[in-house]
Amino acid sequence: MDEFECSIPIADGGECNPSVPIPRGGPIYVSNMVGSVTRVPLFQDSLLTELQNLEAELPHDSSSHHDILVNDLKVFTEHELMDMALKQVLEGRENNENHPPLLNQPNAGCQKKNRRKRSGTNNSILDNNCIEKVENIVKIKQKQEEDKAEVRLHSFDPVCRMNDSADKSVRTERMMSLRSTSSVRKVDTVDLQEHIPVQHQEILLSVEIYHNVRKGVKTQELLVHGAQTLTGLRDKICCSTDQVMQKAGQHDPSGYFLIEDVFYTDLRDPSAIDLTKPIMDWLRNSKEEAQKKWECIVNGELQLKQKAVVGEASVSHMPRFSSIEMQKIRFCDLSFRLGAGYLYCHQGDCTHTLVIRDMRLIHVDDVHNRAVYPIVTFQLKMRFQKCHVCKIFRATKVTVDDKWTPENPCYFCDECFSLLHLAEDGSPLYTDFIEYDYNHD
Repeated sequence: MDEFECSIPIADGGECNPSVPIPRGGPIYVSNMVGSVTRVPLFQDSLLTELQNLEAELPHDSSSHHDILVNDLKVFTEHELMDMALKQVLEGRENNENHPPLLNQPNAGCQKKNRRKRSGTNNSILDNNCIEKVENIVKIKQKQEEDKAEVRLHSFDPVCRMNDSADKSVRTERMMSLRSTSSVRKVDTVDLQEHIPVQHQEILLSVEIYHNVRKGVKTQELLVHGAQTLTGLRDKICCSTDQVMQKAGQHDPSGYFLIEDVFYTDLRDPSAIDLTKPIMDWLRNSKEEAQKKWECIVNGELQLKQKAVVGEASVSHMPRFSSIEMQKIRFCDLSFRLGAGYLYCHQGDCTHTLVIRDMRLIHVDDVHNRAVYPIVTFQLKMRFQKCHVCKIFRATKVTVDDKWTPENPCYFCDECFSLLHLAEDGSPLYTDFIEYDYNHD
């Protein structure tokens, strides 16, 4: 990723290192921006400590509170600033005219006689004051424009300048603005039979699930609470592979998460098997091969070849993997990194990327019922393929190498498929094609 140009001054009066990307504004999301290993209790303790420090800094005397007027926060337009300047000048002129010197003061008569002679001088002074005030107002307007340009997000700036010294061969990834994870979500609680109140300081986590084939496409985003088990999340994950396997009668209830060197397996169903057992056996019986695979994953294939030629003293030690049943683990028991990509595997070899994107404290607008979670906050819309014949109904079947179809493969609804391929008694008219049940993706 190319580095963004940095011009933020540091404490000693110099400029910050331009090689360090510091985006002005936020929040943003960069695909390779990953936090350090953390846990929900650590985050909760640090958050509560910070809230206590903020409360300690607030004044306890209610009489010392000052109301902030809306006008103090207002950004004035050019016309409003000009009106303010002219109003100040006119008020000053009226004050000078409405407050003549008193008659009992010395030289009052002389001043009254010479008022007409000095009127031209006063007008020039007032004109100079007017110009000076207008110039001050113009400076205020320029400062406002500079402040607005300074805080503009790179993700919304089409003319964002890149650092010329950055490597142009590296593919630049567009930074995406993060949607607020604290937005209000309406949840239907009519069919719920129980109400489990949440704790006062519950922690909520935002979890993202990505497509099994299109790796960069997010299919779901869910909101889970810290005291929830991993099985609650797995039951809410929706994948078309599950539907296909159920229709074929080969559904496998087994599955696992791989989060920070720990396999969390789902063995709730009596027919489920431990999918991690062959992996753990291979790690124990083929340590040398596993070490080479791990170094290739961590360092890359090119660095591995350089190490074989040049040599390298440091060795990437492979972590010690372990396996635990996921129904025994809650999210508050996990060690994870925000923004890191983890693995979800089901139906044998269908894999998804799982990302814990955000972690925050529950607020008043959230649903305060544990029975509702996990809450699906985003669901990718399914792409329904229409019938290629009638162009009206959704396709339910797809044929391959069909001689009477204009396209290969060709999609059919039930009615059009039977009209073209089946006789009145239900027998096939011809069989030199391959038929599949179509599942929407």
